[in-house]
Amino acid sequence: MIRNRLAKAAALSAGAVVVALGIAGPAFAHVTVNPKDAAQGGYARVAFRVPNESDTASTVKLEVNLPEDAPVASVSTMPVAGWTVAVEKRKLTTPLEVHGSQVTEVVGKLTFTAAAGAGVKPGEFQEFPVSMGPLPEKDQMIFKVLQTYSDGEISRWIDEPVEGGEEPEHPAPVLKLTKAT
Repeated sequence: MIRNRLAKAAALSAGAVVVALGIAGPAFAHVTVNPKDAAQGGYARVAFRVPNESDTASTVKLEVNLPEDAPVASVSTMPVAGWTVAVEKRKLTTPLEVHGSQVTEVVGKLTFTAAAGAGVKPGEFQEFPVSMGPLPEKDQMIFKVLQTYSDGEISRWIDEPVEGGEEPEHPAPVLKLTKAT
């Protein structure tokens, strides 16, 4: 009898966990940067991980805005099959000093566009690798990202984190920067 009650309680608990995870699941499906941290002053290979949250449309474009308050002198992309990338530069008001040279122009935005028939289909994800550096001496880099679907819908991953607050509804990808060792 006690065994029966314990089995029922365990089954109810397991069911509650499954329901909770099922409800909470979509909150985790947003654009992220991986790894989540890198060393200040160094170079890093990061990937913008893009899950498709639509049941009916493919992700066909990704716009990654590099933070204006944390410019990076060198940014290069890795080819992704079925995708092209456009690199948009911006002028700096204060040049960066990198390896004894002044850098006055940096990458401001990367736009990845899927070829016809390509794209991130429902239930799939894609990573877009980028190499960048030297990384600024800041605590973090916040990348505001727009994800466009084949039906014209746009997910705006632009909400900045709030210290000690809850995760925003549409969080921007954040790369934490640690002191160099």
